[in-house]
Amino acid sequence: MENRNILIGLGTGLVAGFLLGYGVAVYTTTGPSHQPPPPAAMPAAGGQPMAPQGMGMGQVDAFTRITTTKAVLAANPADVEAWILLGNDYFDTHQPKLAIEAYEKALKLAPKHPHVADILTDQGIMYRELQDYDKALANFRKANEADPTHLQSLLNTGIVYASNLHDKAAARKAWNKIIEMAPESPQGLQAKQFLQGL
Repeated sequence: MENRNILIGLGTGLVAGFLLGYGVAVYTTTGPSHQPPPPAAMPAAGGQPMAPQGMGMGQVDAFTRITTTKAVLAANPADVEAWILLGNDYFDTHQPKLAIEAYEKALKLAPKHPHVADILTDQGIMYRELQDYDKALANFRKANEADPTHLQSLLNTGIVYASNLHDKAAARKAWNKIIEMAPESPQGLQAKQFLQGL
């Protein structure tokens, strides 16, 4: 789940068009200059969804898993881990509304899930993809309240403030907090780089 959370910093033309990229292109979705999401998957003759052209293998696998996970949930709608997996696969296939709904079901079923901060952050990233920045920030705030050491939610908070709301002071505050907590962590190194780009 950590890789998915890093996505908000990917592919964005963050502050002055400068941003450190992350090595897994499957997770690139957001930003003011992001590529439009791929078209929705069309069902094939056998009922399996087909991935749009140009997708990586991880996304093709995610489309395949969506069908399987939906079948699991049809049999057991209280399966929290299946809802999270479904949300993750919708996330990876750039279907933010469906990802948000799946994560919401998981959060309602297990509000104290051990990875609640990750789930909230992933859901927040999907809100950001829909340009609902207030909800994105609310999710990142909740994630950080659930786990005050959750660096990714702080990193994402700074990104929304810097690149979407153009509030450099709020972005600095979030990124400086990361640097104070864990300066040599991946998020700390990114925060330092982002601060230099402001």
